[in-house]
Formats: sequence, C-alpha cells, structure tokens
Amino acid sequence: MKAAIVDRYGTNVRVGDMPVPEVGEHDVLVQIHAAGVNVLDSKIRDGEFKLILPYRLPLILGNDVAGVVAGVGPGVRKFKPGDEVYARPGKDRIGAFAEYIAVAEDDLAPKPEQLTMEEAAAIPLVGLTAWQALVEIAGLRAGQKVFIQAGSGGVGTLAIQLAKHLGATVATTTSAANADLVKRLGADVVIDYRNDDFEAVLHDYDVVLHSLDNETLKKSLRVLKPGGKLISISGPPDPGFARELGKPWILRPIMGLLSYRTRRAAKRRQVGYKFLFMRASGDQLRQITALVDSGVIEPVMDRVFPLESTAEAMAYVDKGRAKGKVVVKVK
Repeated sequence: MKAAIVDRYGTNVRVGDMPVPEVGEHDVLVQIHAAGVNVLDSKIRDGEFKLILPYRLPLILGNDVAGVVAGVGPGVRKFKPGDEVYARPGKDRIGAFAEYIAVAEDDLAPKPEQLTMEEAAAIPLVGLTAWQALVEIAGLRAGQKVFIQAGSGGVGTLAIQLAKHLGATVATTTSAANADLVKRLGADVVIDYRNDDFEAVLHDYDVVLHSLDNETLKKSLRVLKPGGKLISISGPPDPGFARELGKPWILRPIMGLLSYRTRRAAKRRQVGYKFLFMRASGDQLRQITALVDSGVIEPVMDRVFPLESTAEAMAYVDKGRAKGKVVVKVK
C-alpha cells in the first residue's frame, strides 16, 4: 500500500510502499479515504517524543483517520465491512497517512452522517483534545469563563464551539483577519494577539486552554481566578503524564522537573495545572459525533492535499497560519 513514511527522525516524509497492517482479534482494518494533519505529526517526525513514544522506524505518520471498514478481527462486535468510520488511532497505532490502517475497535466511532470523509478526518484529534480538556478535566459548565488560545487553529475552532455549547463565556486570541470566523463559532471576547495583550483584558477566568509558548503560559496563569485550572496541550509535561503513559517510575521525577516552575507558580496563585496529551476514545468520539450530527459542532477546513503531497501539507501546518484543519485526501 502507498503511505507517507519517515525513515529517520528529523527528515521529511516520503511516499512509498509499506505492507498492509495485520489485523488483531479486536482490530478493525480501515480503508482510509482522508487523514487530518496535526502539529503532533511534525513533532513525532522530528523525534520530540522518541523517549516516551519509541516508535519503530520506518514509521507511517498520521493521527486522524476517516474511511470505510475493509475487514474486522474475530472479536469485533461493533463494526462490519462497509461501515463508514473515523478515529484518532491509539498513540501506539498511528499511521493514517496511508491506504489502510488497523485500529482498535474501541478507538473507532461511526463517521458523522452529514460530513464528507475529508471533513470527518478534520475532527478526531482536535475534537477529543477539546472534549478531554473542557469536559473531562475542567468540568466546564454554564456561567463559567474560559480562555481558549489560538481560536482559529485546529483545536481552537472545535474548543470554542464545544465551550459555547456547554454554556461558558468564551474568550480567544487570533489575528484581526480571523476575528469574524471565531465570532461565528461562538467566541464572546476576541483579542487581536498582534496588537493587544490578553493579560490586560482578561481577569478572573475559570479555565485556560493553553496551546502556545512558555511565556504565554506564564501570562495565562495570571488571568485565572483562585481555584481556576490551566490545561496545557503544549507542555511542559507533569508527573501525571508519565503515569498515564505507563512509563517506568524513573521518568516521573523527570516530568516533574520539567514542570516544576509552572506547578509552583500555579500553586502560588492557587490555581491548578494539568498537561494534556489526548488519548484515543471511541466512546467520547461518539458523543462528539452526536454534536456534529445535531449541528452543534462543525469542522473548519483550510486546505486538502493529495497523499503524494503529505510533506507539503505538514509544512503548511508548521507555518501556524492554517484556519482550522488541513487534510490529506487518500482515496
């Protein structure tokens, strides 16, 4: 099968031939129609996670998939050949930039009926990130205030819609050119990051969803009220991250050291800090599917590239200027 492969960390992907993956007892073989492109793909390509996620090279990249079930393992009960599905494959089972992928049954969900394959592929990773941050960790509820950084990005566009659905007041940062987009998605307070300082505008917020650099993280702590929560998807990792990965105990103090200053600063301000490395979940994706099918959430698409141009698609995402998601069309 054709696939976008990285042969060595720090090198560009190339499109070549790889074997069709084997299907385990509880696996579903998916013929891929489209795959979402994420910043995570570039970080894996560059080896940023090689100590905690030791992939075997050559590696097929890709963390978002939409397609059709081509086969199932003998223990699969929820899906059958011909079903349209989508998923964020488990962190140890990535490989969406290819013609086929084997996904654990519990990580899959039926594709939203009203979406194309390309639109569906834009949802799983960012949708699950938003869900796990705002629903699972923050417990966001009506009447609270949430600050979602980079509102016109992949995570931001989904998180704004989910937060608004939950009844929160939503603030975000974006460029002036994207202000109308984030307002349409539900943002109540829109800050032009090029001309205004969010720290001077926002006060007494309940939740911050952080996705930018360390300096922005420090400022974000100061917009929270006592008891508030800062949830970061860009680091630094905390000791709980090592536990969640099931890694050896020796990694836990290392993770603790990486986030020590941040956790200490959070404690001084009487707020919580949590690093989120989202996980695959078919059950949560089904709940997101219901919101999509009822019109509560819609994917925001920027560009679609062919599989042969996966390297170009990743370079486009790396520039940090995409509105919503970039997708690779496979079939």
